[in-house]
Amino acid sequence: MTTAPTTDDRSAELAPVSSESLAAVLIAKERPPRPSAWSASLTFGWRAVLKIKHVPEQLFDVTIFPIMMTLMFTYLFGGALAGSTSEYLQFLLPGIMVMSVVMITMYTGVSVNTDIEKGVFDRFRTLPIWRPSTMVGYLLGDLLRYTLASLVILTVGLILGFRPEGGAAGVLAAIALLLVFSFAFSWVWTMFGLLLRSEKSVMGVSMMVLFPATFLSNVFVNPDTMPGWLQAFVDVNPIAHLVAAVRALMAGSWDTGEISWVLISSAAFVAVFGTLTMRLYNRK
Repeated sequence: MTTAPTTDDRSAELAPVSSESLAAVLIAKERPPRPSAWSASLTFGWRAVLKIKHVPEQLFDVTIFPIMMTLMFTYLFGGALAGSTSEYLQFLLPGIMVMSVVMITMYTGVSVNTDIEKGVFDRFRTLPIWRPSTMVGYLLGDLLRYTLASLVILTVGLILGFRPEGGAAGVLAAIALLLVFSFAFSWVWTMFGLLLRSEKSVMGVSMMVLFPATFLSNVFVNPDTMPGWLQAFVDVNPIAHLVAAVRALMAGSWDTGEISWVLISSAAFVAVFGTLTMRLYNRK
C-alpha cells in the first residue's frame, strides 16, 4: 500500500536548484565550435536547394523560359537578320544564354524579400554565424539554377544545329564566366530585396533594369548597325561585354580584353552592391 507524499517531500521536490549545480549541468559538455564562414554559407545554400526540391515548379523559369526564348528568337528573326536560321543560331545562342541567365538573377532578390516578410530573417540574425553567410547562401543556391538554365539552352541549341567551334573547353569556360558574372550581378537584387517592401516591387524594379540592359545590347544584332548614341550605351553595358566574351569563348577565341572587362565589372558589383546589401541587412 503506497502512501501519499507528505508536504516535506513536495517541498524537497520543488526546492530551487543551487547555482553551482545548475552551472555544473550547463558546462558539463563542451560547446560546439562556431561554424566557419564557408560552412555557414554552404548550409544556407543547401537550404535554397531544398526549397527547389520541395517546390520543383520554381525550375520552370530555368527550363521552359530558356527553351521558349531560344526557339522564338531563332525562328522569328533568323531568316530576316541572317538569311537562315542555322547561321543566326551560331550568333544568337551565346547571347540568348547570357540573357536568360541574367534575367533569372532577379529571383534572388524576390527570395530575400519573401523571407523577410515571413520573419525568417529575424531568426537568422540571432544565430552566432558569419553575418553575410545568409546572403551568400542565396547566391550559392541560385548558382544551381543558373547552371541548369545554361545547360538547357546549350542542349536545345545543339539539337537545333548549334556547333561551338571552341569545343568543350570553350563552352565550359563560357559557362563558368557567365556563372561568375551572374553571382556578382545577383548582389544588385539582394540589395533591392532588402530595400523594397514587397516581392512585386522587387520584380518591377528588376524588369525596369534588366529589359533595357539585355535588349539594348549585342544579344540579337551586331552593334555596328545601331545609331551612334545607342552604340555608346552598348559600349559601357556590362551585359554586352559578357555576351561578347561568351560568344568569343564558344567560337574558340579567348578575348582577354572582354574577359577582363567582365571580371572587373563582377568585382565592382560585389564591392559596391555587396557592401550596400550588408549595410541594409544590419539595419533591417
